[in-house]
Amino acid sequence: MSEQQNRETAPAQAGAVSAAPASRVFAAVDIGASSGRVILGRVAKGDVQLEVVHRFPNGVVEIDGGLRWDFDSLLAEVLEGLRSAATVTAVKGETIASIGIDTWAVDYGLVDAAGKLVAQPFSYRDERGRTAVEPVHRKLGPERLYGTTGLQFLQFNTIYQLATEKNLDGLQALLIPDLIAFLLTGNRKTEATNASTTGLFDAVAGEWATEFMAALGLRKDVFPPLIQPGETYGHLLPAVAAQLGLPQDTQVVAVGSHDTASAVAAVPAQAENFAYISSGTWSLVGLELKHPVLTKASRKANFTNERGVDSTVRYLRNMGGLWLLSECQRTWAAEGFQLELTALLTAATAISAGGPRINPDDPCFIAPENMPERIRAAVRHTGDVLPDDPAAITRCIMDSLASGYAKTIRAAERLADRSVTVVHVVGGGSQNELLCQLTANATRRPVIAGPVEATALGNILVQARAAGAVAGGLPELRSIIATGTNLRRYEPLELAQPRTALDPR
Repeated sequence: MSEQQNRETAPAQAGAVSAAPASRVFAAVDIGASSGRVILGRVAKGDVQLEVVHRFPNGVVEIDGGLRWDFDSLLAEVLEGLRSAATVTAVKGETIASIGIDTWAVDYGLVDAAGKLVAQPFSYRDERGRTAVEPVHRKLGPERLYGTTGLQFLQFNTIYQLATEKNLDGLQALLIPDLIAFLLTGNRKTEATNASTTGLFDAVAGEWATEFMAALGLRKDVFPPLIQPGETYGHLLPAVAAQLGLPQDTQVVAVGSHDTASAVAAVPAQAENFAYISSGTWSLVGLELKHPVLTKASRKANFTNERGVDSTVRYLRNMGGLWLLSECQRTWAAEGFQLELTALLTAATAISAGGPRINPDDPCFIAPENMPERIRAAVRHTGDVLPDDPAAITRCIMDSLASGYAKTIRAAERLADRSVTVVHVVGGGSQNELLCQLTANATRRPVIAGPVEATALGNILVQARAAGAVAGGLPELRSIIATGTNLRRYEPLELAQPRTALDPR
């Protein structure tokens, strides 16, 4: 996922010191499950500066009996953001070199032969995928699926969503960032990092697993052809360029369109032996590898092998994240208690260590509504008690996430035969001092927190490399971020042991 996902708690933050006068300008459309932004990135030699020019909300709505994305409104906000970007750069005498788009994964819109979106796209939070799991597994067993795709089982993976569609004749599925790019350029392509989350992508060959499409009765061209980060979708359509106030030769460049792929590309690691946590609405926790891990043990541990920038492998687990806390805040606000995040975390920090924990990956936490009571019920199920107190519930969430991170990293080390010496936390959660410290404690590894805007930075640097504004592979891109970003280091502390069986040690 998505992310999907990690920027909702992140304010605007420069990726590096002020850009040189000869900087090149790139636009990043960066959309998470709860909010989106259009961000300008000015890139000069060894230097990146970010400017958020438009923010907008995002979220699921109930339409036609299901949870869907209001894509029409989402697209309108993207266009408004790009108009703002055009205005800002025109005033400064700048030209936007290209546009890159990243969003959460797995969801798609269906487009007919005329290019019309036939319905608002379903959200992964809708229950429809669950109904298709058993029928899909009767045709393609979990072992066979994993042996080819290396994909973590999640009931909302694209393969299960597509299996619920009744009639796809004449229709093509475009993943959300590809759908936006299509409406900007008129060209249908599928970016590879997001394609790797569908359950229909061969993790070794780096191509569509067309035999799986055939087994499910899907056309081989149900998705458009693949495109790699750094390649182009095409130029803006003339009508779109005129509407936005941008030159017609403005390119839309493929980036790591799965937002986690862009975020991991911007992890400021200076060595290969690191783990990463892209922390936000969801938590993406894992390692960067050169080859997928497709073993039986890896499948049983529910690890995923997704494509990263430069054909790397993001070996990770998609875990629960700060969605738990944001949903609690929403419930408390509806009850008349407007509790700010800073105050909640301060109060939670004052609570002694060793309190109750939950499993943040429990499917009972996927849907919205009354999250505090669901968390307390999960604690009761462990035989413990959690007070009906926002600070106590917040501390339980933070302890549970940190414990889950540690357990996941240790499992990844074992399964990939890799030793980790440092943990990088990027995204909105990198600002959460309590979570970062608890993660250092639980993993017994130093935690490097930042950058907050990792997804936007990864998006923009891939565009900049495609344009020749920067050069090199991922180490060179990461060096730009590491030397120009304010990072914070947390050393592990010894604290009291937890009372539940969820301790990863």
